[in-house]
Order: sequence, then C-alpha cells, then structure tokens
Amino acid sequence: MPRESKRNLMPDLSFQVEGAEVVPHAVSPLLAFKLRLTNSNPEEIIHTVALRCQIQIEVTRRKYTPQDQTRLRDLFDEPSRWNQTLKNLLWTHASIVVPSFQGTTVTDVPVPCTFDFNVAATKYFDGLADGEVPICLQFSGTVFYASAEGGLQVAPISWDKEARFKLPVRVWRDMMDSYYPNSAWLCLHKDAFDRLYRYKVRHGIPTWEEALENIIPLEEIEEKVMG
Repeated sequence: MPRESKRNLMPDLSFQVEGAEVVPHAVSPLLAFKLRLTNSNPEEIIHTVALRCQIQIEVTRRKYTPQDQTRLRDLFDEPSRWNQTLKNLLWTHASIVVPSFQGTTVTDVPVPCTFDFNVAATKYFDGLADGEVPICLQFSGTVFYASAEGGLQVAPISWDKEARFKLPVRVWRDMMDSYYPNSAWLCLHKDAFDRLYRYKVRHGIPTWEEALENIIPLEEIEEKVMG
C-alpha cells in the first residue's frame, strides 16, 4: 500500500499502563497511572486526544487468603456465596487531554481516591492485606490528527480499547498513610451523628475515639448475653 494511502487511515491507538505512583501534596488522595499511548502509524501527527477512562476492579482475577475473606465479608458476604456475589467493581472515571505526539507518548492519568468506607472500592482496597489488585481501564474519546494534506481530522477511539494493570496494594496503602496517617474516615447520616454527638457531650467525653470506645464494649457485652 502506498505511503499516502496509509496516512489517510484513521489513527489506531493502543494503550498500556506502565506503572502507578502516589501524587504527593494534592488536595485529596491521588494516584497517577503512567499510561503509554502508541499509534499504529508512527509517522502520523496526533494533535490532541480527548481521552475518557472507566476504571474497574476485576475482583475475580485474584486469589484471597482467609484473612482477606474475613475482612471482605461486609462487601461480598460469606465466602460460601462468593461464586454469586464476587463481581467486578466500578472504581471511578477519569478524563484527560493528551498533548500532541507522534508515534508514542506517556502521560499521567490522575485517579482521585477516597477513604470513605461507604464506597465499595475503599472497602475492597482496605480489605486486602497484600498482593495486587487487577485493574481494567476501558477507553473512549476523540482523536484530533493531521490528514495527508495537513488539515485537521477527527476520529473516535474504538469502544473495545482497554488496558489491564496489577496495582500493588502497598501503593494504595502508602497513599492513604501519607494523606491520613493512622486515621480512617466514616461518613454518617446526620441523625446518627447527632445522637453520637449528644452522647459525647452528655458524658463529657473529649474525643470521638473515646466516645466510640465507650459504646462498642457495651454492644459486645450485649451480643454475648443475647448469644
């Protein structure tokens, strides 16, 4: 096929995640995935890529220790039911604009994270003692590129474009330890918070930790009596 005919074809991008690292000093916990984009035609000039990414946790693609199973019971129920309850989790969405390149380029995909334990992804990451988390990034968006005549052309990113990556659990833990050292976040309904606040004030308890420590042993005693 003549060179000019090749240049008239739409760009065909492939994607590969080469690593992930903690972004320090952001407003909230943030990971940066190192994403490599490669065009099948290395001579074609890509002006810009408006890239959208859906990130899923492929929970069925790893093994779980008994300790993992215990900590993940709140998310997936008893291990005996995991053949029904163990399903992929939607982690988050991300959007970036990739600047001009030719052939291949590496860019950061910022992935905001939360320590809110009402969020399934947070429960999952915190429930794992070690190992790796299988991640699948599914891409969509628009490519702006130069035609053979030098004019600007627009093409969609094929819906079947994706990249898999194994995120080390320690990277997630290092991130949370750097942003929330020796801490965890719990989001409560306002009425539950008000009841806890009244209990704290009524008993003259100085900290939230002491208030919870006063309440939890009483609940454990009640469970033993009722059991």
